[in-house]
Amino acid sequence: MTRSKILEWSGVFSAILYTFFVASNTGLEFVGFALLLLSSFLIGLWAWFDGHKGILFLQFFYATGGIYGMYSWFGG
Repeated sequence: MTRSKILEWSGVFSAILYTFFVASNTGLEFVGFALLLLSSFLIGLWAWFDGHKGILFLQFFYATGGIYGMYSWFGG
């Protein structure tokens, strides 16, 4: 498997887990937002290496959402 595919699919699966953790409302929201941040980093790297500028730009907003979610979880 290539570096590109590893980054792409690791980012996808961590985003899927993020969705379920946040939607479950079971106290796993912080972990979910951390997974969102991880996913945005992985997919951002994939987008950078493969020249997907639109997707790379979008990952900055997802990363911001992950950081804000973790901050808000602690009462920020």
